[in-house]
Amino acid sequence: MFLIGQYDSPFTRRVAIALRLYGLAFEHRPWSTFGEGDKIAPYNPLRRVPTLVLDDGEALIESTAILDYLDELVGPEKAMIAVRGPERRHGLKICALATGLGDKAVSLVYERVLRKEPSKIWVDRCVSQVGGVLDVLEQERAGVITPYWFGTRIGHADIAVACVLRFAGEAHPALFPAARYPELAAHCARCEALPVFAEIAQPLAPPSGD
Repeated sequence: MFLIGQYDSPFTRRVAIALRLYGLAFEHRPWSTFGEGDKIAPYNPLRRVPTLVLDDGEALIESTAILDYLDELVGPEKAMIAVRGPERRHGLKICALATGLGDKAVSLVYERVLRKEPSKIWVDRCVSQVGGVLDVLEQERAGVITPYWFGTRIGHADIAVACVLRFAGEAHPALFPAARYPELAAHCARCEALPVFAEIAQPLAPPSGD
């Protein structure tokens, strides 16, 4: 199978890290949604990443759906999220907050580089949403005493938060000051220190507005 998308996308990165941690072999095709959208289109008409193409040609789209498949593939004992119950719902909520923050951070990048005159209303709304999610995640993480969100083993929630916050920190440093969010900053540092995070990484390369 092969994974489409560049690793400066927090969504592609979270999938690639999960693939590595699960020990699943894959080929990486670092196609850009802007520069190489025509290559992505046959697999995903939305021309979005990540897209995971299985050996039989089936294409899976959207990071949460891809991870759901990977969890099924490796089985409940290895899956990096609870199979059912309150812990699963809580984990999915953390992931949803993180990926939603990531969507807003990406929107702010596009607004900055693709529009001659960014919409102040839209920018203010996105900034408010990002700040609100960061406040909730900081409070959530402050209530966790284990190394990772749900114990001593890394999970999808940990990966999602770390990947999204690295992107947000690179794209919009003023929105994620470490001094204001010390618990999240420590969480990100813990994850980024892992070899798999160092392997699956790419400096942010925003699309050009030219």
